[in-house]
Amino acid sequence: MNDSSLTIGRLATQVGVNLETIRYYERRGLLPKPRRGRSGYRLFFPDDVRRVKFIKHAQTLGFSLNEIAELLSLRVTRGTTCADIKQRAVRKIQAINEKIKALERMKKALGRTSASCAGRGPTSECPILEALDNDMDNS
Repeated sequence: MNDSSLTIGRLATQVGVNLETIRYYERRGLLPKPRRGRSGYRLFFPDDVRRVKFIKHAQTLGFSLNEIAELLSLRVTRGTTCADIKQRAVRKIQAINEKIKALERMKKALGRTSASCAGRGPTSECPILEALDNDMDNS
């Protein structure tokens, strides 16, 4: 082990994730197979720290692990341009906007349903449960 290498535990601590997260990223191919020291321990380096931070940041922006793998691959693919990356970001924005619209519809429907309930009486007369039953029948 040299001065710039990290064990899996140190890597996990440094980037603020669980050990199993690092192992999972390895299995998914998001992290390259690490070198091993004389002791057999996995050795990670500053590029691995940067890569895990990239993955975590991309996740906070809504990218799935499959999309992140694609971004990581594009980063090193010859001929990939910023336009290729931007196209994926624009698609992600569109998907987020669709999710927001769906969440707004759910919020509005739930608001109407909960407003119809006085919050008293037995559950057999609950308008929220009745509305959920009726929506199931209409699906």
